[in-house]
Amino acid sequence: MSHTSASPAEKPSRLLQDWRPEDPEFWEKTGHKVASRNLWISVPCLLLGFCVWMLFSLVSVNLNKVGFNFTTDQLFMLTAIPSVSGALLRVPYSFMIPLFGGRRWTAISTVFLILPCAWLGFAVQDTSTSYNVFLIIALLCGFGGANFASSMSNISFFFPKAKQGGALGINGGLGNLGVSVMQLVAPLVISLGVFAAFSDKQTLANGSDMWLQNAAWIWVPFLLIGTIAAWFGMNDLASSKASIRQQLPVLKRGHLWIMSVLYLATFGSFIGFSAGFAMLTKTQFPDVNILQFAFFGPFFGALARSAGGMLSDRLGGIRVTLVNYIVMAIFAGLLFLTLPVGGVGGNFPAFFAVFMVLFLTAGLGSGSTYQMIAVIFRKLTTDQAKARGASDDDALREAVTDTAAALGFISSIGAIGGFFIPKAFGTSLAMTGSPAGAMKVFLVFYVVCALITWLVYWRKLNQGFATKQSKK
Repeated sequence: MSHTSASPAEKPSRLLQDWRPEDPEFWEKTGHKVASRNLWISVPCLLLGFCVWMLFSLVSVNLNKVGFNFTTDQLFMLTAIPSVSGALLRVPYSFMIPLFGGRRWTAISTVFLILPCAWLGFAVQDTSTSYNVFLIIALLCGFGGANFASSMSNISFFFPKAKQGGALGINGGLGNLGVSVMQLVAPLVISLGVFAAFSDKQTLANGSDMWLQNAAWIWVPFLLIGTIAAWFGMNDLASSKASIRQQLPVLKRGHLWIMSVLYLATFGSFIGFSAGFAMLTKTQFPDVNILQFAFFGPFFGALARSAGGMLSDRLGGIRVTLVNYIVMAIFAGLLFLTLPVGGVGGNFPAFFAVFMVLFLTAGLGSGSTYQMIAVIFRKLTTDQAKARGASDDDALREAVTDTAAALGFISSIGAIGGFFIPKAFGTSLAMTGSPAGAMKVFLVFYVVCALITWLVYWRKLNQGFATKQSKK
């Protein structure tokens, strides 16, 4: 039996059989309220996923302080490894919403993150814990990054195409805030005996005390709350059901691989800089306590992502993305002027300011490229389905499924940047003593992405391709 239009509001945790976000009357009367509720439960769950995903960006900086003896390259590797598992897992995670439903999978994927948090809290208290154990925990932290693919896929089903950019920008942008929240909260809680009844403090060489385990354990109660909220407050949509076989054809689309490259340059930069910035700053400006400032970059980037999605809904994702890449390339070049040479010189305020702009543009571009993906794939799939004689409803259903699958695949490739950027910094430092070699690679990549955006998409705007992006 189908639900009436009132049933979604009355029974928020049940499967919704009747979901028509493109119907203005349905959206105004019922859809908007239900979609908004699912969005605002999704946001904190995704935010917690990012907190767990980036845990090692703070923990790695402090491991040697509490008695471990890892090399700089090993510590950079620990910050990078969660991005590998997060990226790889985004591929299967992108299939989970059509298979399990948004409500169920959000709850399952959120409660799982308690495992790496609990384990890491115990591991940092035992200095005999091997490096390989930390690598395993880092891989498990990557599950938090994989949540992005399923979360964004889920939200894309709830909103009409005209509101895709804003909704995905809010979910992704505020979810990305988890990086900043973690880097703001964790330095505070490791200085307090929050869980003193269950664990011992670590005494540092300077005589101060630290509870490094708190950086991981502080998220456990919030993960439990998020799990309960998702299970009882979100919805599963019958219209989102699809088999893996139905989702795989999207891999044959050339635009999927082009947009993957563009998204890698934006989101990959955001998550890569978030993972490696603190360690990089420590190597270049050792006298600076970067943990007091590290949260600013992810904070600006996350807010900019939300703005990038909404701005793209008004001005067009192609325009916003092209200008954004140009700015990224300019500031990547300016960074060279701020670095120490041979361990001498360098300008930390300028270094910090340039990096803040890179964080901001990486976040803004993440929102604008994601808007491009949603618009491009919905248009392409709808046009192809109608050309085969499909009805409007069938074409729309196929377009929504293809778009969700594309968002998941592309997000998995973008997350690889979280591995390559910290690893590139570590390798460049090990080989030359400077991160300049890595930054040269990033600069060239941003220029290439600007050219791709201009050649493949910008030039076609006047030919009618993706004209819906430019409508206000």
